[in-house]
Amino acid sequence: MKTLPPSPARSRLPRLAALAALLFVSACYHPGRFVWVDDYREPPPSQQDDSYLIRNGDLLDVNVWNQDRISSRPRVRDDGRISLPLINDVDAAGQTPAALARAVEQKLKELVANPVVTVMVQEAQLIRVSVLGEVRNAGQKKLEWGAGLLQAISEAGGFTDYAREDAIYVLRRESGYQEPVRIRFTWENLSRNEGGAATFRLKTGDVVVVE
Repeated sequence: MKTLPPSPARSRLPRLAALAALLFVSACYHPGRFVWVDDYREPPPSQQDDSYLIRNGDLLDVNVWNQDRISSRPRVRDDGRISLPLINDVDAAGQTPAALARAVEQKLKELVANPVVTVMVQEAQLIRVSVLGEVRNAGQKKLEWGAGLLQAISEAGGFTDYAREDAIYVLRRESGYQEPVRIRFTWENLSRNEGGAATFRLKTGDVVVVE
């Protein structure tokens, strides 16, 4: 018995059904509450200097000018403090290198005439973020300080075939808010390095979600 080839109209039915389902899903998609990255305003740091903030595990170079014996290279402990010659423990985590240098100078004034202190971060701890959703290798990722969303997505192996290129989010916890702030990005702005996406930097504890 000879089998007849499917008619053109019948062969198009599965494709039309798939397209209709895709359009239906797109029409039903509701992103919920969010703020576009261009409208997001990061809370100001507690210090006037908004550069790098020292973190637990960072290796520091604390240099006291013309005082080699009390200069040192301490690592920030889990309690956020460092130990220095003569003045023992000093709070370090959460401060900028410049602010820490001024604090050490104040403590040394009773012991050293006109102390001049410089603090440099010799080895910064990696930041830890989670990447979830439509990526090929979801999970927690370790990134260099100053990394942006592109680095996180790259570490996660890129998008799956089902990822929405206009539904990329960063969930960030901020003081004063019970729920994380939901910051939205598009792949177009990320790939073109435009607007707020160009300057946005991830922090330890951020959660990246690709829908």
